[in-house]
Amino acid sequence: MATDLLSGALADLRADAVVTGHFSLTAPWAFDKPAVEGAVFRTGFGEPYIISVEGMAPLRVEPGDFVLLPHGHAHVLASAAGVAPERFDDLVARAGIRPSFDTPLRLNAGGGGAVCDLYTGIVFYREAVRNPLFSVLPPLIHVRKHDAAVGSWLADTLMSFIRESMACQPGWAVAAARLADVLLVQLLRAHLASAISHTGWLRGLMDPQIGRAIAQLHRHPERDWTVESLAATAGMSRSRFSARFVELVEETPIGHLTAYRMYVASGALRDSRRRLIEIATSVGYASEKAFIRAFRRWSGMAPKQYARSLRDVTYVPHPAAASPH
Repeated sequence: MATDLLSGALADLRADAVVTGHFSLTAPWAFDKPAVEGAVFRTGFGEPYIISVEGMAPLRVEPGDFVLLPHGHAHVLASAAGVAPERFDDLVARAGIRPSFDTPLRLNAGGGGAVCDLYTGIVFYREAVRNPLFSVLPPLIHVRKHDAAVGSWLADTLMSFIRESMACQPGWAVAAARLADVLLVQLLRAHLASAISHTGWLRGLMDPQIGRAIAQLHRHPERDWTVESLAATAGMSRSRFSARFVELVEETPIGHLTAYRMYVASGALRDSRRRLIEIATSVGYASEKAFIRAFRRWSGMAPKQYARSLRDVTYVPHPAAASPH
C-alpha cells in the first residue's frame, strides 16, 4: 500500500535544478559540508567511505551503495574513521576550482592512497518543504547495493544521470533534472520496501487499518471527511482510531487531512487557468473564504499571492549550493 501512494505523493514534485560532481579521492581524506537547500544523493566506486550526520551514528557506505539526504543536512565524509575533516570550500579553493552552478564539479584530492570515486548530486525542489512525503523522511537514507528491493534499474538510472550531467551536452540540464526525478522515486521505493521502521504518515501507512484510512484520504481529499467516517473506513471505533492515528502519524486525522489538502491545492495553483473556487472545491472547501483562511494558515500567504510567487519567480538555489558534494 505504501508504494501505491508513492506516485501520488511525488506526482507533482519536479526538480527545479540540479548540480553534480565527480570526486576522485585518495586515502586518507575527509571533508565536511554545511547544510544545503536541496536533496543530496551519491554513490561511490572503489573504496568504501564513512558518512556522519549530526545526531546519527557514523555509517560505512560500500561501493555501489546509494545514499540520499532528503533535507540536505550538514555532514562529514571520510575515507576512514578518525581522519580529521577539512572544510569542503577550502579543499576546492586549494585545488584552484571556482564552483559554477551550471557546470559539474570535478575534483581530485587526498593523500595518495586507495581511490574512492564519488559521484554526487544536489537536486533542488522548490516545494519539497511542503511535500507530505518529504516531511517524514529521515535525515539519511542508505540503500545498499545488494538489498532485495534494489534492481538493476536503479544503477542504470544513476549511471544515466551521471553520464548526462557530466557530459554537459546540449539540453543536459533538463535531461539531468528529469532523470533526477526518476532516480529519487526509485531510491524512495527501495527505501520504503526495505526499511524496518518509518515515521509519520509512512508509519501509519504500514498499519493495515490506519493505512487504509490514509490511502482513502489521499485519493479523495475533496470528500467531507470526519474522524467518524475515517474511523469507519479503517474499521475501528472513533476513539481507538484517533488514538492509534496520533500514535503512529504524530498528528490528528483532521490535521493530516488539512495539510494534505493544502499541499494538493498548492500544486493546483500553478495553473493560472483554474479559478480559485474550483481549486477550493477540489480539496473539500465549499467557499473561497474558508479555503483562503485555511491556505493562509498553512503557507503564510493568500492563495493568489502564493500563485504569483510560483509563476513570477524563477527558482535559483542559494549560491552556497553551487559547490555540489
